[in-house]
Amino acid sequence: MLARLLATAMLVTVPVAAQEATPAPAPATPPKLIVAISVDQFSTDLFAEYRPYFTGGLARLAGGVVFSGYQSHAATETCPGHSTILTGSRPARTGIVANDWVDLKTAREDTTIYCAEDERVPGSTSEKYTVSPVHLMVPTLGDRMKAASPATRVVSVAGKDRAAVMMGGKSTDQTWWWGGKGFVSYTGTAEVPVVTRANAMIAERIAKGQPALELPDYCKPRDVAVTAGSRTVGTGRFERAPGDVRPFRASPEFDGAVLTLATAFFEDMKLGRGAATDVLIIGASATDYVGHGFGTEGTEMCLQLTHLDRQLGAFFDMLDKSGVDYQVVLTADHGGHDLPERNVMHGVPDAARAQAGLSSKPMSDKVAAALKLGEQRVLWGGNFGDIYLDPKLSPKLRARVLAEAVAQYRAHPQVAAVFTGAEIMATPSPSGPPESWTLIQRVRASYYPGRSGDFYVALKPRVTPIPVPGGAVATHGSIWDYDRRVPILFWRKGVTPFNQPNGVETADILPTLASVIGLKVDPSEIDGRCLDLDSGPGSTCR
Repeated sequence: MLARLLATAMLVTVPVAAQEATPAPAPATPPKLIVAISVDQFSTDLFAEYRPYFTGGLARLAGGVVFSGYQSHAATETCPGHSTILTGSRPARTGIVANDWVDLKTAREDTTIYCAEDERVPGSTSEKYTVSPVHLMVPTLGDRMKAASPATRVVSVAGKDRAAVMMGGKSTDQTWWWGGKGFVSYTGTAEVPVVTRANAMIAERIAKGQPALELPDYCKPRDVAVTAGSRTVGTGRFERAPGDVRPFRASPEFDGAVLTLATAFFEDMKLGRGAATDVLIIGASATDYVGHGFGTEGTEMCLQLTHLDRQLGAFFDMLDKSGVDYQVVLTADHGGHDLPERNVMHGVPDAARAQAGLSSKPMSDKVAAALKLGEQRVLWGGNFGDIYLDPKLSPKLRARVLAEAVAQYRAHPQVAAVFTGAEIMATPSPSGPPESWTLIQRVRASYYPGRSGDFYVALKPRVTPIPVPGGAVATHGSIWDYDRRVPILFWRKGVTPFNQPNGVETADILPTLASVIGLKVDPSEIDGRCLDLDSGPGSTCR
């Protein structure tokens, strides 16, 4: 059975039929299974662009309840975004302020802290780390459900460890992510037979290679080569030589592998067929790798979304055949922005790459020179986002360094705004429509004292913080809406479809699902609110 599912999920070659036009009545009882899916870097822009072409799983979800969602905070990266999806909270509460942050007071030589590591473990570094949920400061939906009913099973599988960990939480029954050659779990976790079988079959597939994918007609206008530095992108078709695992992650095959493992756990553990509602969490990461490696346009992204749609269709068909009553939610951890070279070709002349001098080291040198501090390093961080001051500075010198650094950044032609920690903390936590938040409110939603920087730098719109394209030609992480806007899609058999164009937050997902299953959540413990999934005068918010 698993071999057949693997062949289907890895690369489906025929369209999945559209869903029935007249749905069956929606069940009145709570679902037996919640399926929570995050598609990494799946922006609202991509969803809207390809929605007319979906015929499979994404078409099914587009025929359900569609919300205009926001990762409302400023830190539009993978780890913060995933921390909001099933906690009901923004990064200012989850504590996950970035993929990495700087801790200049740590005892270890490596002062960069990876969001999903436990740096207290001897030998752990930000690059070769010990995976852990220790930095997540709030419970997830699965954590809350298991606390209310120990019979609940929670399984989290993803292409990235930080996706599996931040959505799964601390009480999962199974947490697995791609480790480079197969799926792995926390240190000390024994590989279960279902993972062993899935890894073996995925390895067999990798050994066979992948021929170039057929280009659908709607992808052909996107088949235009674009030069970015030493690379040319825009025309790829994911051909992979036998045994070459390097391009596997940035291809439709990768999400197929994740869905294969999710399917295997569903069948092996008989999820949705126990005494309580279960949770199956899926982190589909390939869209992000494709976005970084090739940009959000071109044949690469067109093929990626085409096959993801088909793979999800096959996955939902499998769930349908099981007879399990399941509730799906699909969203993304952040959006994304195309590479500036193609943006310029497409009529956006102000798109540009960040100047190398914006990085914290040359900016630190400028500050030190202005204050006559010699070669003393006073700033740490990247070329935008959280910037950190040397904690060893005296209070008087610290104030001078902060003032000079803020002035230098604000004077830079590619910087839109700079906010100090004091200014950020003096700003009340935002409320109301996320599309109307000011820039500093967006930063406030990401700011966690002790982990966030001493000040925050926001680049101007359409400035890509990759000075020289290499393995990555495009990225995300900005304060702007192209990185904040993500679809939030709910589907359950019998749902009456509707579209809600007004902005809501990914933090609203947890209270919405909690209401569907009758789980009580103290509103003071979260930032989100329940979204009504009933299209009529009734309400699913209890």
